[in-house]
Amino acid sequence: MDIPKIFQNVIEIDSDKVWQAKNLIGGRWVWPAGTAEFFVTSPVDGHRVARLPKVSPAEIAEAIASADTAQPRIREIAAIERITLFGRVRELLGEYSDFFKYLLLWEAGKPAHEAHGEIEATKERLRMTMQEGKKITGEYVPGDWSHDTIGKIGIVMHEPVGVIAAITPFNYPLYIPAAKIVPALLAGNTVVAKPASAVPLTLLCFVRLLEEAGFPRGSINVITGSSQVGDMLVADPRVHLVSFTGSTEIGQHIAKTAGLKKLHLELGGKGVAIVLEDCDLDLAAQRCVEGSLKNAGQRCDAISSVLVVEKVADALIERMQKNMQQWPGGGPQAKETKVGPLINEAAAERVLSLIEDARQKGAKVLAGGKRCGTYIQPTLLDHVSRDARIASEETFGPVVSVIRVKDEDDAMAIAARPHYGLDSCVFTNNYYRMWKLAKHLEVGGVTINDLPRHGVGYFPFGGVRNSGIGREGIGYSIEELTQLKTIVFNLEPAGLGKKHLPNE
Repeated sequence: MDIPKIFQNVIEIDSDKVWQAKNLIGGRWVWPAGTAEFFVTSPVDGHRVARLPKVSPAEIAEAIASADTAQPRIREIAAIERITLFGRVRELLGEYSDFFKYLLLWEAGKPAHEAHGEIEATKERLRMTMQEGKKITGEYVPGDWSHDTIGKIGIVMHEPVGVIAAITPFNYPLYIPAAKIVPALLAGNTVVAKPASAVPLTLLCFVRLLEEAGFPRGSINVITGSSQVGDMLVADPRVHLVSFTGSTEIGQHIAKTAGLKKLHLELGGKGVAIVLEDCDLDLAAQRCVEGSLKNAGQRCDAISSVLVVEKVADALIERMQKNMQQWPGGGPQAKETKVGPLINEAAAERVLSLIEDARQKGAKVLAGGKRCGTYIQPTLLDHVSRDARIASEETFGPVVSVIRVKDEDDAMAIAARPHYGLDSCVFTNNYYRMWKLAKHLEVGGVTINDLPRHGVGYFPFGGVRNSGIGREGIGYSIEELTQLKTIVFNLEPAGLGKKHLPNE
């Protein structure tokens, strides 16, 4: 595909016909002189998609300084005007959706329906900025409800945190960056973003739309490179908040590196689906397969284990086998493909090792189970042992993993073993059982009779335990990306405050 004119200052074509993408630092698209480089390799067929710079410490410092300097400028823009700018970004994203689908296909390996869904979710997030902005209104606190503040009033304001470091993963290269950048800018912050090195092009081009829409120079910067780039970004004292989505291990490293600054972390998950004997089995089978295979299982909110009561396990498995046929794997270029490749061969090899470990410990492979390069066949495992690695590790691949249990108490015991706590779901038609499970599962979100899905974030989401800090979603992200300031007015000198009763 030809590069649209709007993106030609972001991406150039070098003499080897490989795309060369620049960074955005201080309002300029640059390839810093003398910097090292890295290549983006397509998970689809292994070809080199683009090369990018590994920015130096000097460029990282410049990007942070640019964001720091630009922060007063974005605060000067009225909130309603910022919302108007996001409306323009939404229009541009619709205008160039075919190019973004192309990027998502070759950079992230997404089939057409997945790429379309991600673009539409991003457009919807942009549309809902008006609703999101309502969380920045603040609060009036009358002082006469406490003896020591009679005669005073307080105003509690949501103010920008300052410079936000947005560090994003590979699995949703467009939506997750947008879900960090949009509320950050809407609240009056500035951003230095670092995309996952496997998928930087989509974020760079999205930021170009923000620039085209009219956001101030320097309010959004994008730098690329290795994990050392992220470390420097996180540790810099001019960065006031780190918003990261990714693995628990990296999240823990960020927490150690960041120092005294706010953290907004969405980390790994080990979501379970608990299927009880009184549920709609057709619904449970369909949603458990979808929840396990969607986006090739590369979702933090994926169903990572299906815990089904033994009494209905055979019936559920039979229905799952039929549903698996509706999830063909293959190259994402093909219209019929629903499960594309994993992000790289290392990821595919890891998922295959989980399958093989489960097989060696007694699991039956009822579908799939094989690997070719970055591709893992959509896989159905039955009779998975509780001692198998896949029973406790995050899968992040297209595997439906079934563990048979005695009852809901047995299921809860298994669900509590991993140290994750992001999402889980329960399939039952008994209100009291669903309430019992929802209350006892140690997770940030429980879905009843459906798969967990964060979507555009209309409902808040986030983790407990090793699955993160803070909440994301429409309005909830804004709360994380602002800080409270309390202004207290003493009204007594003007005689305007409430009075104390006279002493008798």
